[in-house]
Amino acid sequence: MPRDDTHFLATARATVEGMPPALLTAAREVLIRVAEWPTPEMMQSLGITDPRELTGLYEGIPLPEKSASWPAALPDTVWLFRQPILAEWRDRPGQDLDELIAHVTVHEFAHHFGWSDEEIGAIDPWWE
Repeated sequence: MPRDDTHFLATARATVEGMPPALLTAAREVLIRVAEWPTPEMMQSLGITDPRELTGLYEGIPLPEKSASWPAALPDTVWLFRQPILAEWRDRPGQDLDELIAHVTVHEFAHHFGWSDEEIGAIDPWWE
């Protein structure tokens, strides 16, 4: 049976706690949220029409772009979208759901640390 939002959140938080010490303090400052689906506004901002294509999203200012002089804004947030992740999981027979949740979490946190999709893809060919 597919796991609920609480399980997704616990898996994501455990993934963050397993990050290298050099990244952990900054990672702990990011809010993690789980939603069933991305909002229409999120999809529109990325030019996505099929909500199943968006398993996660980083909202915020990547660390390399921040400065101490910037005013405090909304907290950086990593979104995990439960239904798209479950759809991806169903499309990958034999894939462990917790590993997929962890993978999406790491991918979105990589954006927080300033990595582009291309840079992430160069070292992590997961989606191919």
